[in-house]
Amino acid sequence: MTTVQAKPEEWPAESAAGTTIAFPRRRRPQWWREVLYIFAFYGVYTAIRDIRGSKPVSITQAFHNGLRIIHAEKILHIFEEQHVQHVFLHDRGFISFWNVFYGTAHFVVTIAALIYLFHRMPERYPLWRNTLAFTTALALVGFAVFPLMPPRLLPSHYHFVDTLKTIGGLWSFDSGAMQKVSNQFAAMPSLHFAWSSWCVFVLSPAFKRRWTRGLLWAYPFVTLFCIVVTANHYILDAVGGAGVLAVGFVLGRAFTATMERLPRRPAAMAAR
Repeated sequence: MTTVQAKPEEWPAESAAGTTIAFPRRRRPQWWREVLYIFAFYGVYTAIRDIRGSKPVSITQAFHNGLRIIHAEKILHIFEEQHVQHVFLHDRGFISFWNVFYGTAHFVVTIAALIYLFHRMPERYPLWRNTLAFTTALALVGFAVFPLMPPRLLPSHYHFVDTLKTIGGLWSFDSGAMQKVSNQFAAMPSLHFAWSSWCVFVLSPAFKRRWTRGLLWAYPFVTLFCIVVTANHYILDAVGGAGVLAVGFVLGRAFTATMERLPRRPAAMAAR
């Protein structure tokens, strides 16, 4: 039986011709180091995210950027956020559910996917961890250079409703704690849509049945409905989220490949 060398990111397999594909042993990521990376990255994320913040200097700019997004959506015939929201506003329980979904699923599902990836698919972990990091970093650039007023904060004559404020959920942007950690003009691109789409690509190999894969692939579109019906984002914000995920994947793949080409530690050390 012939043995050939495969790229580190490939899965072990046996070809139809009976050729076994062998791999160099990759050192499993250490969980404590990954936790340190995440906390360090989140610290940088929160610091940079709020550079522009919800301060007077950015309110006017955020409002005018909102008008630019609305104008672009009208040209594209996709300015439907107001209609979508008003179809469901009469059902307070329904809207309250989506307020909770908006504030929790964004983090819970992404963290669960990252943990699952680390434990069950470690050979895929570096690529998708790096993709998530680059995607989030690119979003930070968007928040800094393009502060955007979400639909819920537009003047009343635009007829959007701040559902979190009027109907409620598990938290509120008006609370002191949330005002300190949130930038309400960090809307373009939508990390809710970017992260939910990232979860699909991460978890897809684990979902074998057609109906479970269908549920998984519905997750980003459910998220899109959530961010629109709660008036937290425009549809183009989701397009921006898909864009930064695509670029983040390209950068993450290049970075991962570069790291793979770096000299490895001796086998005796790597086996520890």
